[in-house]
Amino acid sequence: MHKFIILSCLFFSYLHSNELIFKEIKERDDKSVEISFLLEKVALIKSYSLNNPSRLVFDIYDCDLKEIIDEPYNYPIKKIRASSKDDLTRVVIDLYEYVNWSKPTQEKIDEGILLKINVKKNKKLKNNIRDIVVAIDAGHGGKDPGAVSSNNVLEKDITLLIAKELERTLRDTEGYEAVLIRNDDSTVSLNDRYQNARKFGADAFISIHADGFRLASVKGASVFIWSEESSSSVARNLSEKERKRIQAQIKNIKSYDFNEDAARDLYPNTYKKKVDQSKELGTKILDQLKRDPFTKIHKQNVEYADFRVLKSVDIPSILVESGFITNPEDAKRLKTKAGRRMIARSIFLGIHNYFKEAPVSGTLLENYQNYLNYEIQEGDVLSEIAIRFGVTVDSINKTNNLENKPIFPGQIIKIEI
Repeated sequence: MHKFIILSCLFFSYLHSNELIFKEIKERDDKSVEISFLLEKVALIKSYSLNNPSRLVFDIYDCDLKEIIDEPYNYPIKKIRASSKDDLTRVVIDLYEYVNWSKPTQEKIDEGILLKINVKKNKKLKNNIRDIVVAIDAGHGGKDPGAVSSNNVLEKDITLLIAKELERTLRDTEGYEAVLIRNDDSTVSLNDRYQNARKFGADAFISIHADGFRLASVKGASVFIWSEESSSSVARNLSEKERKRIQAQIKNIKSYDFNEDAARDLYPNTYKKKVDQSKELGTKILDQLKRDPFTKIHKQNVEYADFRVLKSVDIPSILVESGFITNPEDAKRLKTKAGRRMIARSIFLGIHNYFKEAPVSGTLLENYQNYLNYEIQEGDVLSEIAIRFGVTVDSINKTNNLENKPIFPGQIIKIEI
């Protein structure tokens, strides 16, 4: 009994020992304004904007204020204020007008966790707007090669190439921001992968893999969400492989990181909503993979497996197996740029369709007009842009009146999807 009480107290204190301090406001070179605070540890934060009057609101859970915050400032910010009640701290940024803004990011520094919010004035806006943030996790990396094909193709290399292809599409599409959990051949722990998604303020987390199986005949793409119970023998096998590999990592969550496992018990409704959102997002991505004529599907429905990287309490989280690299047909497909691009396209279109149907308040997709804006990059050609978005060159030409006209870097074109 005494042991239970002690453990309960430790559990409670872990989640209720955060404190917020106002740090500074400063203007950046791009004419945006950066507002920063200090936390003791990474927090669960819900962000949203309100109109009439214009303001941004940030609810920081299991957190208290060290002292009252009431900071007036210059245009476009009227005032920054904060108050606490019942372990919830609410930060409000009162504005003179509508702005482009960012979700808070959380970064470890010597003094603690640096929480940063950026706002930028934009007189063309009719409401406050921010980008949808997608965290892209290229599986394995560094010392961990992942699965290896019979001709020595490494899973870690394939996943990074697909991740970078997806990142490029999201980056150059208005309304999205992409962040790579790893952008080179580096080792990133499983804990750091999902923790970094929270620190980046992600609205969705996509982990990309190309796993192996003992039978070379097993092939095809699959989509997974997290569950303690596996939905198939292959899912069970993959879960067991990961569980054996990560036992040490599970115990080594940093003291300043957010405890996702404990939070699931503390916020069951938030977690249930996240599971439902993950399943819907996974279904949208799987639907697009089924439309890809080059990609075989291993399982026709979203699968469940105990993958630790998917354990966020509130961020919709998906793991995409782009194929089995131990299968010669899948390995051959994933070695080609075209094969990897089709996987990236399916993931992007699935993400886009999900946020079209369940738009995040205060983002461009909240009032979607059946087209998106893409910024032409150096080296772009219309045929490759068409492939990337799953449309035809003719449709791009017609929508943008481009017949016999050259395209150029920086040009914004409309893509109807």
